[in-house]
Amino acid sequence: MKTRQVTYDHFPTTVVRGDYSVWTTYQEISNELLKAAGMLAKEKVIIAVELYPGIRINEIKAHLIEEIPQAHVFFANEYALYGKEIREKFSMLITDDRVFGRMAALTVEDYYDKEKLEALRTDVAEVKEGIVLVYGTGASLAAQADITVYVDVARWEIQQRMRSREQGNWNDANVDEDILRKYKRGFFLDWRAADRLKVDLFDTIDYYIDSNGEDAPRMITWRDYCTGMEQLLSGPFRLVPYFDPGVWGGQWMKEQLGLDKNKENFAWAFDGVAEENSLYLQFGDVRIETPAINMVLKYPRQLLGEEVFSRFGAELPIRFDFLDTMEGQNLSLQVHPDKEYIKKHFGMDYTQEESYYLLDAKEDALVYLGVKDDADKEALFNDLYEAQDGVTPFDADKYIATFNAKKHDHFLIPSGTIHCSGANAMVLEVSLCAYIFTFKLWDWGRLGMDGTPRPVYIDHGKKVMNWNRSEAWVKENLVNHFTVLVDEPGHKKEQTGLYEYEQIVSERDWFTDYVDYDNSEQTVNMLNLIEGEEVEVISVEGLFEPYTVHFAETFIIPAQIEKFRIRNLNVEQKVGVLRARIR
Repeated sequence: MKTRQVTYDHFPTTVVRGDYSVWTTYQEISNELLKAAGMLAKEKVIIAVELYPGIRINEIKAHLIEEIPQAHVFFANEYALYGKEIREKFSMLITDDRVFGRMAALTVEDYYDKEKLEALRTDVAEVKEGIVLVYGTGASLAAQADITVYVDVARWEIQQRMRSREQGNWNDANVDEDILRKYKRGFFLDWRAADRLKVDLFDTIDYYIDSNGEDAPRMITWRDYCTGMEQLLSGPFRLVPYFDPGVWGGQWMKEQLGLDKNKENFAWAFDGVAEENSLYLQFGDVRIETPAINMVLKYPRQLLGEEVFSRFGAELPIRFDFLDTMEGQNLSLQVHPDKEYIKKHFGMDYTQEESYYLLDAKEDALVYLGVKDDADKEALFNDLYEAQDGVTPFDADKYIATFNAKKHDHFLIPSGTIHCSGANAMVLEVSLCAYIFTFKLWDWGRLGMDGTPRPVYIDHGKKVMNWNRSEAWVKENLVNHFTVLVDEPGHKKEQTGLYEYEQIVSERDWFTDYVDYDNSEQTVNMLNLIEGEEVEVISVEGLFEPYTVHFAETFIIPAQIEKFRIRNLNVEQKVGVLRARIR
């Protein structure tokens, strides 16, 4: 691995222009809420403090609610279903599986006992004067609030609290449950319902609180929060990346992206996944962290464009993430379901079509992709089943096609294609954002980071694997399927990824000076600087300030930006940019 000077920005931040107020202690926040209540000049003022699942409730109660001692206080969660009641009511959606549940159009109100919810509404209505303060997940269901406060937390932070056994799922005491099961309930149920309520409240929220830091709240008005989001969407921006170790993890990200050298490895990273990553908005000297999904839910047309929004709804369907096996191990051998299967079994509207773009690789790097031309289906799956029982290891080389992988190769992976990256590769994974729907078939006999076997899904995999993806077919259709679009001095543009049935098209530009990009189709673009130290994204119409991007950084161009230029800041070196969008 050639080590370069680390320029990767771990804290990409949008500085918000204008006048605004920020409150940074619970005392300041409670004083502001009391002041706002007093300005309403009403005998009775209802304040709803809506909490996203994963908020530290005891912190809110001790440091915010109790700072308003004169209020009539109601804790909404006490009127909701709890623990076993939730698990029994939604058992068909939670399932017994460690990883997979089922999507459904749940609302927060579905988590409530109907009679108790009516009792809460009656209790609130019977208070005739003073401040009524309702807090909890579903607080806004109690009454039409005069002041609505939304307390939010990032998805990655919720997962850290789950991992450390600080928290379980919403309104449950399952803090010691397997992290995969807790995440599953959040992904399929709790977070979906909470996001639907959040959208319903967009027109009524008055204040927004970032509660990611312990005892370190950050509150701004909702109007200022939206101003920050609108400014962010007026130009290029990045999501806040996060990194995690894994049993197969490597050393490349640690060295090239400046990560903690005391960690054993880093296996994967998300730096372009709106449902998982955060955004940073800087208001003066205060930085607000907010889930990036809020931007997608609040401004889908500006971000995605009309066509992508009409096909996918308020979801950013493109995902960029890193898979690092440099000096590590093979990924698990796996396959993704087709659209019909994922819809029928899990309630998802689209599946994970992906590709591996090689940011770096050693000479012995391989990609496993497709089945060998003479592979026997029955024998392959019999051997997989035997391997899971610990009888004999699965002989992947006997059945699975392998291809040498070198830097800047691109392997397309339509759903139904068995695949994995081998050791000594640094993969930029470009995919439709279906998140967790991977059917592991063989994990090379390893245990997970928690010391237990990682879940495998041979039964699912057997039903979705496409046997037409033979070695010869894969070589012709999925390996370095490049088409030159422009070839002129100082600039070469290639189409690098577009299998016939995949929805993501990717292009690669090599250039020494600059390239102008046309986004007249007005669709969201996700890009990564795959080669070179530093570039600048410029508005040729002067609509946004120049935006600097460093090596390996993923950045997003919103659909509403129709033209942009990427300029190389070191013309002595050729740079490469990979661009992906929905075709």
